Amino acid sequence: MDCAPFSRVHNILKSQAKSFVNKFSDMTMQNTFGVIFYLKKYKTTCNGKTPIYARITVNGKRSDIAAKRSIKEQHWNAKRGMAKGSKQEINLLNNYLEKFRSGIVESYQTLLLQKKSLTADLIKDKFLGKDEQEFTVQKLIDYHNQQEKASLEWGTMKNYYTTQKYLLQFLKLKMRTDDYLLSELNYKFITDFEIYLRRVKDKNGALAMANNGIMKHLERLCKMINLAVKLEWLDRNPFHAYQLKFEKVEREYLTAWELANLEAKTTPIARLQIIKDLFIFSCYTGLAYIDVFNLKPEHIVEVAEGEYWIKTTRQKTNTPVTVPLLPMALDILKKYSSHPQALAEGKALPVVSNQKLNGYLKEIADICGITKPLTFHIARHTFATTVTLTNGVPIETISRMLGHKKLSTTQIYSKVVDSKLGGDMAVLREKLLTVSEVNSG
Repeated sequence: MDCAPFSRVHNILKSQAKSFVNKFSDMTMQNTFGVIFYLKKYKTTCNGKTPIYARITVNGKRSDIAAKRSIKEQHWNAKRGMAKGSKQEINLLNNYLEKFRSGIVESYQTLLLQKKSLTADLIKDKFLGKDEQEFTVQKLIDYHNQQEKASLEWGTMKNYYTTQKYLLQFLKLKMRTDDYLLSELNYKFITDFEIYLRRVKDKNGALAMANNGIMKHLERLCKMINLAVKLEWLDRNPFHAYQLKFEKVEREYLTAWELANLEAKTTPIARLQIIKDLFIFSCYTGLAYIDVFNLKPEHIVEVAEGEYWIKTTRQKTNTPVTVPLLPMALDILKKYSSHPQALAEGKALPVVSNQKLNGYLKEIADICGITKPLTFHIARHTFATTVTLTNGVPIETISRMLGHKKLSTTQIYSKVVDSKLGGDMAVLREKLLTVSEVNSG
């Protein structure tokens, strides 16, 4: 068989590679780039064949790649870097080598257009796909957690760790792997993960999470993949085609009757009394658990004779918080001003961990006949609704006291209750009636 057609293909591709290098020489600050094939003679096997290697050279530095083909030395043209002869197997080998060379040149071109700092090893890794193989879901999670743990609150990081747990379970149980290439993430991966989360059961056999809990896990995954895009580990986020579907949830809060009942109850158990007082303090200040935990005496400022305000910074958002102290909250601060634990820790109040606190609140709810799932955050909702909004405090004022950056956030937390609607309409009726009487008179 005539070898001429394959020789022409070889020469054309070689010419294209040379032209490509010349075209981009200015962009690469005079990078030199070349690819040749050679025989690694010391690896000649017992059957007399020697493995063929591709040598990439950039600025005089080399990196070799096994072409995964072998040939007898007498059939190799060392000067031209190709097999010699006219047999079909020789022609097929030369064709394979030219495709191999083209792949290396294409990798070089891709890196060049990405304005990478070119090296022979980098081109080799790009050609072999090692650059993509290094970027996996597990590596992304580890990188994210390492980078963000210094800036994110423990509660937020704890949520990311939970998302990581479910994601790795999904990979192992459904994808049959311990890790996954970022380059292989797609819309189906996301929807399959959602389906998996919807079927996860707790130790009692019930569904482990509701819709919004599932969406929060997917939201955290989306944020981590966005980080991969910023790091150029991934070209685009597959979440661009996926829409998170959060359901509107009514925020739980204590009614005026429930709050009054809680205040009136006393307990001989000291730890429960402290927890009850901390909860009531939050009901009258709107402070989240972590901000109560961090509250110090210097955060209590006397702005006028007998009038005290809390002036602190909300830890979650680092926004300033200013709350005038209502009598109930001020009485609780005075009650614990000389508490040994508070004094020892330099705190305004004696506090325990959030987990223990919420556990004790369940006991308090049973004592007070409160059927709602009582958690410390309900106190913050109670401040926004029962204590302030229901009593006519403008939502803009509430927003500032809660330390929200956006008014829309406050509108979610503090909903308009029926009694407030009725009261507002009663005032409107009185105004309209007065106007009507004036006009008729």
